[in-house]
Amino acid sequence: MSRPHHKRSRRPLVLGATAVAAALAGGLLITLPGGASAAASGLADDFNGDGYRDLATGAPGAVAGGKAKAGAVVVNYGSSSGISAARHKTTSQTSSGVPGDSEASDRFGTELAHGDLNRDGYGDLVVGTPLEDVGSDADGGSVTILWGGSSGLSGGTSISDPNASGHDRFGQSLAVGDFTGDGKVDLAVGSTGKDVWIFKGGFTKSAGAAGKLRFDAQIESGSYPNGAVQLAAGDFDNDGADDVVVGSSAGNFVYLGASTGPALQTEVGPGYASALTAADFDRDGHDDLVVGTDSPEVLDQTAEGGYVTVFHGGAAGVDTTRSTVFTQDTAGVPGADESWDLFGSTLAAGDVNGDRYPDLAVGAVFETVGSASHTGSVWVLRGSASGLKATGAQSFNQGTSGVPGANEPSDMFGDAIHLADHNKDGRADLSVGAGGENSDDGAVWVLRGSTGGITTTGAVSFGAGSVGIGKSGDDPMFGDVMSGS
Repeated sequence: MSRPHHKRSRRPLVLGATAVAAALAGGLLITLPGGASAAASGLADDFNGDGYRDLATGAPGAVAGGKAKAGAVVVNYGSSSGISAARHKTTSQTSSGVPGDSEASDRFGTELAHGDLNRDGYGDLVVGTPLEDVGSDADGGSVTILWGGSSGLSGGTSISDPNASGHDRFGQSLAVGDFTGDGKVDLAVGSTGKDVWIFKGGFTKSAGAAGKLRFDAQIESGSYPNGAVQLAAGDFDNDGADDVVVGSSAGNFVYLGASTGPALQTEVGPGYASALTAADFDRDGHDDLVVGTDSPEVLDQTAEGGYVTVFHGGAAGVDTTRSTVFTQDTAGVPGADESWDLFGSTLAAGDVNGDRYPDLAVGAVFETVGSASHTGSVWVLRGSASGLKATGAQSFNQGTSGVPGANEPSDMFGDAIHLADHNKDGRADLSVGAGGENSDDGAVWVLRGSTGGITTTGAVSFGAGSVGIGKSGDDPMFGDVMSGS
């Protein structure tokens, strides 16, 4: 059945170089039960420390503790054979050691981000629950860190809202990076207010952040979709401190990282960004910023069905004079620009073919394929010495040969996308969520990276029931969000 599109905060997080370095520095010796010792991998998204990157997916509409739409998150563990449904762990606020309680319509797992926050070598998962009621504060929102360890995620710590009376939906956007340049991973949190909070590393399980900084962005405050709807991290000026990008209904703004807190550098892109991500696509030492514009305004004639803009990084930060636009009408990009495709609704970056240049995945959740409206598609654009290019671009949907399933109305294939190497072959795999699959049960697909790009050979797909999430008369929307997408 057809479902109206609702603007949602995305999590297009790619760690900048300094954040990755800080995460890798956390590869400490961990004492395991029985006296054995093993070195955790230090990978920011390796939650059990076995050296394989894991996949974290939200099911914000899942029943938990018997409560409708309480929400849950699922980690599928990487391995030499990649991601599978069998190797997973599902966590909700009903799980032992997780702060709070599963309550109706909390939607735990609406936002996700990851990083080794306490520098123990294990990746940790940050969960935003912006619709959670906090005491008498309706939709006050909450942020929870789920801690990685040798058995995966276990227990959690709440991050207190420093300005609960000044905004709602605390945790509606998240980003992880070293924003102060001290070598420790920090956490940025947005809300419906102008205030964006940087919680400083290193974190501890007992006390949370080591400190906090506030900066007020050049954005509108008020009810959703005001405030910081998007947050992303990248080191655009290559100074060793990650910069933070704030996306809002009033525009998108780049703040350069500094020991005293982020400072405004520039405004980027036209109007509201549906998604943001960052990576060094041309490997010049400066991260580049990608802005998705899935619903162009009436006066914006760039493309009817949405587009993405790549802004190059440089010595001063994001260079708004050097940019490249991609649409479905760009030569080399499969498909055609059509009204309400929502091309650019989701973004993710990673090296799919092992050439050391990051590539870009782009989702269009309302793309019509054949007679199936809003079924969704995903594209992959190639990185190169000259930056992102459309030459050799690939596209995928449930009708692509080798992709399990079939195109059906309102599947929203590409509702979340993620690029990471889950089998340690040196090439990023493409994970795709479709929150609308099977009447909003939701499902996830994983397509392998290869020297020729993404391949459908050995493609894997699994639904909510395969990871212990039942419909129970509700709409779990498993695959609606992925950490790092």
